[in-house]
Amino acid sequence: MTESAWFNSQSLLIFGQWLAAAFVLLIIVALVSIGVMYVVDKIQVRHTIRRNYPVVGRFRYIFERMGEFMRQYFFAMDREEMPFNRAQRSWVYRAAKNADRNVAFGSTRDLTRTGTIIFSNAPYPPLAEQSVKPEPVEIGPYCNTPYYPRSYFHISGMSYGALSPVAIKALSNGAAKAGCWLNTGEGGLSPYHLSGHCDIVFQMGTAKFGVRTKDGKLDESRLAELGRHDNVRMFEIKLSQGAKPGKGGILPGLKVNAEIAQIRGIEEGKDAISPNRHLEISNNEELLDFIARVRDVTGKPTGFKFVMGDPSWIDELTDAILNRGEQAAPDFITLDSADGGTGAAPQPLIDYVGLKLSESLPILIDKLTEAGLKDRVKVICSGKMISPADVAWAIAMGADFVVSARGFMFSLGCIQAMQCNKNTCPTGVTTDNPKLQKGLDPTDKAERVANYHKYLEYGVNIIAHSCGVTDPRQLNRRHARVIKPDGESISLADRYPLPPARRR
Repeated sequence: MTESAWFNSQSLLIFGQWLAAAFVLLIIVALVSIGVMYVVDKIQVRHTIRRNYPVVGRFRYIFERMGEFMRQYFFAMDREEMPFNRAQRSWVYRAAKNADRNVAFGSTRDLTRTGTIIFSNAPYPPLAEQSVKPEPVEIGPYCNTPYYPRSYFHISGMSYGALSPVAIKALSNGAAKAGCWLNTGEGGLSPYHLSGHCDIVFQMGTAKFGVRTKDGKLDESRLAELGRHDNVRMFEIKLSQGAKPGKGGILPGLKVNAEIAQIRGIEEGKDAISPNRHLEISNNEELLDFIARVRDVTGKPTGFKFVMGDPSWIDELTDAILNRGEQAAPDFITLDSADGGTGAAPQPLIDYVGLKLSESLPILIDKLTEAGLKDRVKVICSGKMISPADVAWAIAMGADFVVSARGFMFSLGCIQAMQCNKNTCPTGVTTDNPKLQKGLDPTDKAERVANYHKYLEYGVNIIAHSCGVTDPRQLNRRHARVIKPDGESISLADRYPLPPARRR
């Protein structure tokens, strides 16, 4: 045997010995770890399963944790999941990627389910060349600076802090490309919202982040400064939101870094918990006073966002408006659905409080129509509105605009991991962890945001043309039907007949 061959054989022998020793050590460590876990599980008193089935019982928690991820890929059917099923998410993904959105071999949607919306196609639909672009709609005719958006589909409120800076930046640039507005959410106006130079709707939550004094009151000087910003087009006073009607927003302290604290005007590292309501607003008169105050300071359209509870409140509000004159009305009302949910919330609120948009939207439209205020007060609606059919239904019911949060989150790459409040979002959308944010390229995702907006409106146009109108804003309740419990459908115009305007 040569010297080199002998050396190689000795090296292999030593390596093998080290490998065997490492394997034995690994076995010993594993056995010791199992022993420690066994003792810990038998001693602890908090978890019955672990105490009765030491070590093995731990797998229950692992499987429970992994279940929410595995179900959507291996077990759930296309139309089964909540809050959004695979078919809904898949359409958004394909639209955002500019991929084929056509399907074959028939619909997988249950067309006999009570409450299902179908549209009434016309015998002689308009030709493609007869299609027209929607005209701009005026919001805030009594303001110094009214707003004239052309698009009817926009990005709903999502705060910087709840969303990562790269996600907000992608939304801002995507909104600019798409020609739609971006709502700031209640977390204040950040540089990332402004990065794309898109139209901005500033949302003022109950804590007044971004326009607050040290004691939490409205700082009119900061509000006026925002009003002078060219990109800030409207101001939305948030009374409530779909995820948690009657409770203020929550941002965990682990997400409140120095920049977020500076933007919001709060302390770094502490939970940002908003009051249940605005301290200045406890009745309809105070609401109208506050709207007028914000509108006077900013000179721009001002409205409010809410989730409907008792519908009679709208009658009381419209009476208060008519007593003052229509110039005192909010320039818009954003109606959120009880099944809205980008924000983390207590389960009793997210599951059981408020009316769904399918019930509340026709109520609001009818009551504004009855009061003769429908043209004066523009209606914006939100709540699981992520597909062309959702938006077409809302416009047919009488909404002027539709906004979506989770639809645009899906366009950013959200996989519905349900980790929004844990700072562990695997797609970088709702986390301030730099390592997780690296996976989200704002330039690429801005294109996807714009694509999603483009093809959603394209889909609404397809439905509108099929119904016999050249502009989606011409859709009305005659163009859609709803499935009744007996399996037959009824026109929305018959199910929800518009009331006549009452005499003033």
